[in-house]
Amino acid sequence: MERLQKQMDFIVEVDKVKQIIRQTYLSDASRKEDDAEHSWHLALMAVLLSEYSNEEVDLKKVVPMVLIHDLVEIDAGDTYAYDEAGAQTKVERETKAADRIFGMLPEDQGRWFRDLWDEFETYESADAKFAHVLDNCQPLLLNDASNGRSWAEHGVRKSQIYKRNEHTSEGSREIWKYMQKLIDKHVELGHVIDK
Repeated sequence: MERLQKQMDFIVEVDKVKQIIRQTYLSDASRKEDDAEHSWHLALMAVLLSEYSNEEVDLKKVVPMVLIHDLVEIDAGDTYAYDEAGAQTKVERETKAADRIFGMLPEDQGRWFRDLWDEFETYESADAKFAHVLDNCQPLLLNDASNGRSWAEHGVRKSQIYKRNEHTSEGSREIWKYMQKLIDKHVELGHVIDK
């Protein structure tokens, strides 16, 4: 019963991820998405788009990886992709959160989730590289669908998007090419600053 209680406590705790509001709008621009919606979207994208990964990926790892990658934001908060000040403390905040949140689970499951989270963060394996492609692509797709709303609100520059995606082609050259076309489109429309 102790194991089951830890699992149930964790399940209730991670419900808080639904309260973490991101800067990206839903496709209809009616409101901003939350972390749970984002993670669900990435899991579905992983299943649909794995054929475009540069290397073979294991969906039994990628799907849980994208489902748990933002759970740390329950404690650490969402750091907007282009928030330079927030980025300075992000690793420390998120590592502390990972210790607490994954530490709630039975040891074997807590270690598995923590290892998946660490793998995502280190960005070295094929699975992690592909998971990052999805994590970077999804907000871009929603920005495109919402007429560049979040980019325009934050005065995002093309150079910032390219800096954030400097390794995206390592996970999927095809998806990165697709993303570049969308970025160029929004530069032309004036939603992204061309510098």
